This record gives sequence, structure tokens and C-alpha cells, in this order.
Amino acid sequence: MRKHPFIAGFIFLCGIFGVFVLLVWVYTHFELQGNFVWGEKNKIGVVEVEGVLTKSRPVIERILKFKKNESIKAIILRINSPGGGVGPAQEIYEELMKLRDKKYIVASMESIAASGGYYIACAAHKIVANPGTITGSIGVIVEFANIEELLKKVGLKSIVIKSGKYKDIMSPTREMSKEERELLQSVIDNVHNQFIEAVAKGRNISKERIQSIADGRIFSGEQAKSLGLVDVLGNFQDAIDIAAELAGIKGEPHVIYPEKRRPSIWEFLIGETLLRIRETIEKYCFNHYFRFRYLWQL
Repeated sequence: MRKHPFIAGFIFLCGIFGVFVLLVWVYTHFELQGNFVWGEKNKIGVVEVEGVLTKSRPVIERILKFKKNESIKAIILRINSPGGGVGPAQEIYEELMKLRDKKYIVASMESIAASGGYYIACAAHKIVANPGTITGSIGVIVEFANIEELLKKVGLKSIVIKSGKYKDIMSPTREMSKEERELLQSVIDNVHNQFIEAVAKGRNISKERIQSIADGRIFSGEQAKSLGLVDVLGNFQDAIDIAAELAGIKGEPHVIYPEKRRPSIWEFLIGETLLRIRETIEKYCFNHYFRFRYLWQL
């Protein structure tokens, strides 16, 4: 039975189109993840550190992906963060320090890279900041609310049964004793010292010099450069050029940006709702104030 030429041609075109779509998907999927090498082995990967640091996992996953990819010769940390939790900042910093001997790292500061944001930047070989970038704020903070007087006004009393005298050291329902304050201050001082040591090590500056400015004060990018906290004043493109030069990349470097996944409408609505609920709980729940943070406070 003879096939109709129109049907055969249509099937052929559909096959060609299907192969084309498949090739485009393969290329974009792997290229966005920085795993696809299309005649280009000298790439620069971008790791974004955005917003308040509450989790280290997303950033570390990106770092490890680039670490395993031999085509990525340098990494740019694009930082726009006021800091956050001590744990996330230290975990990201340590992972970057492990990477320093294998790939070049350049930190590019956007609007703000203060406290924990600056902590992370110190793991880079070079730090680039805008003249007006807000940075510094080398310090530690912990805060909590005291509602003892409010409870008295409404006739409520807190009853606590504890295993040791320091178990409710930051209770919001009573005043903190002098002994408790001294104990808490010793912890703050220890964590602060860890911050100072990390900056001194990463920037190759004496600990004594860092201590003299590690009182929580902020600096502009220009001021930070004069203090040795920043290497170069420039923008993101300058950071790309510096990374390419360090890695020995000739010509226009191929920059791999973080993949942007588009959620479905359902995922977006549910995700936004859950995010708002979590932010509200964290904002008003007392546990939110019990964290030690490398965070710049307005």
C-alpha cells in the first residue's frame, strides 16, 4: 500500500522538530546547571548569596556543583546580604576555604555585604565592592524580648520547672541576673573572636588590626578598601574580569549563572502562603530572638 506523500512529509517534519526540541532542552538544562561543555572549558560560575542567612544548604550545593565541574575555573560570590545566623555563615565560609586551593574565588558585593555577608566574602581570594556598598559590621548579636511587666498587667504568671539554673537563661518572663548576663556575654565574646579570626585568616591581616575595628561598625566600600577589608572598587563586571585574569582565561569568559526554575501557579501560590506564615511565626515567636547572629541591625 502506497503511503500518502503529505502524511509521510508531516511525520518527517514532526520527527525533526522533536529532535530539535530535545536538543534545545538538553543544552539549556545542562548549561544552566554548569555541567554542559559545548566547546568551552574555561567557565566562571556565579554563586548568589542573597538576603538574610538562615540556611547554608542552597549555597553549599551550588558551590559543590561547581567544585566537581572541571570546566569551571573560577567562582564569583555575588553577595547581597546583611548577614544572619552564625551557623550558616560559618558553614559556607568553611566550604569556600576548602575550595580555595582548587579554584579561584572572587567576592562581588552588591548593595550590602555586612556581618555574616562579609564573613563569607573573606573566604575569597579577592573582594570587589562598589564605593557605596555597606559592609563591615564585624560583630555578634543576640536579642530577646522581656514581657514580664506586660504579664503582670494582664494577670498572668510564668511557671518554669528546669533541670539547671541556666536552662531558662533568656526567659522573656523575668529579668536576667548579673551572673546570667556575664555567662551569655562570654559566649558572645567567644563567637565574636571566631569571626575576627576568620576575617584575619581570609584577608591575611593581623588579628590585632581586625580587633581594632571589629566593634560592629559599618563601612562604605570605599572606607573598607582603605582598611584592607576590600581589594578593589568596582562592579560585577569588574569581578568577572578579575576572576578571568586569576584563572588565566583568555578572551570573553563564559559565565554560568544560577538556574532559574519557574514554578507552576499552584506551587507559587502555596509556596508564597507558606513563606508568609513562616516569616510571621519567626518574627513574633520568642525563639526567633534566641539565635546568635552575624547580622547587621538597622
